[in-house]
Amino acid sequence: MLSKTKFLLPILAGALLLQSCDKKNKDEFYTTADGLSYKIYEKNDKGEYENKGEVNTADTTGAKIGQVVTMQMSYSNAADSVLFDSRTQEQPIMIPVMEPSFKGSLEDALTMLRAGDSGVFKINADSLFAKTFGQPLPPFIKAGSHLTFFVKVDKIQSKEAAIADQQKMFEEQMVKSQARAAEQIKIDDAKIQEYIKANNLKNVQKTDAGVYYVITQPGKGAKAKAGDTVAVHYKLSFLDGKELESSYNNPMSGGEPFQFPLGQGQVIPGWDDGIAQLNKGSKAILLIPSPLAYGEQARGEQMPANSILRFDVELVDVKN
Repeated sequence: MLSKTKFLLPILAGALLLQSCDKKNKDEFYTTADGLSYKIYEKNDKGEYENKGEVNTADTTGAKIGQVVTMQMSYSNAADSVLFDSRTQEQPIMIPVMEPSFKGSLEDALTMLRAGDSGVFKINADSLFAKTFGQPLPPFIKAGSHLTFFVKVDKIQSKEAAIADQQKMFEEQMVKSQARAAEQIKIDDAKIQEYIKANNLKNVQKTDAGVYYVITQPGKGAKAKAGDTVAVHYKLSFLDGKELESSYNNPMSGGEPFQFPLGQGQVIPGWDDGIAQLNKGSKAILLIPSPLAYGEQARGEQMPANSILRFDVELVDVKN
């Protein structure tokens, strides 16, 4: 769904956008009557970007309220630390143009741009966070300072056309993601097989989805099925033996087993798949390839992208 974007994201390192802009007048900023400092670049007849100069207040060729702007965007604080860069994502961002939340706002900036234009805007950080983001000013942004936005507009569309484009982008992204996952699971499978051989694991089985499991202590209860609530004790580690967490000594849960409804997508796919192979009371080792764990999503410094996970689990209880 299209919604007013909350732009504040974790600090990212990276180069600023718009490196291709023509050097002519590159340092010339203009200021609107509402206090918005800007410089806008447009392509000339030679296909080169040049500073457009001061925008006439009667110019209505930019994006209009109710339209959606598809663009690449980055922004930085007064210390030139890049706070967000859409180019680290695999698709541009879409922002609906709304009524300005204050004078000299980001909404004002978007109405100055046409498809194909690039712009640099300085926007008051205090007003931006208080009136647009609805968040307190973070400690790494100085009160009274500006955020500098770098924008390259790809399209300006109606909401209906943007929603259709967005759906198409999601579908294309899904296809690409599935293709990468299919390749990654082959890589992970080979690594897991090497691990099994090196650790002399016996009676190893593999699910259709690709989870390897070893039942180290058979249970005598019923198998869990989709929709059942299961209680599972676990120890999570990497294949190198580094332990990440354990339910047995988790202070947040008081050392109680983790409970969840099986087969409802509330845990990683490898858990839904692996726990379904076990009877109540079983203990087992689950070796989960990264596409069935957290995939390309890194979970902080402790868990890089494409991490293969080992879970030592105990299916404590199954409730229909």
